[in-house]
Amino acid sequence: MTTSSTTDSIAVLTGMYAAEAEYLAAGGPGEASFDVLAPFFAPDVELHQADALPYGGTWRGHIGMAQFFLAMGQVWESFDMVAQEFLATGETAVVLTQVRARARTTGRELSFPILQTLTVKDGRITEVRPFYWDTQAVADACTAPSPTD
Repeated sequence: MTTSSTTDSIAVLTGMYAAEAEYLAAGGPGEASFDVLAPFFAPDVELHQADALPYGGTWRGHIGMAQFFLAMGQVWESFDMVAQEFLATGETAVVLTQVRARARTTGRELSFPILQTLTVKDGRITEVRPFYWDTQAVADACTAPSPTD
């Protein structure tokens, strides 16, 4: 790991998280433009979400990222990143984020950690892999009980 790649990844990630906060403050998915976030992601970026999540799967490119944010907005009424810690930086960065969220369908609130690996090349994020401690708890919080429950 070189000092240059460490500095670059920290600048890219802090810029992206600030842009994400701006995006959400402007109304987020369906209201705000993804354009504020686009400069931080490579055109061929890949986001890999656990399949067990309501927004699981692989999201590719800027269009995929914009669609991902729309899917997240349909699931979560609020999704606050209350604390972040950069555990590793460089071409591959590792970020631990504490989240507090409220599910849109159920109104349930949940606090949970997400550990993300993010690959930064040429000043842009090329890959994101979030790891949730308990995908079942997230899915349960977002799923309304069936009428027979």
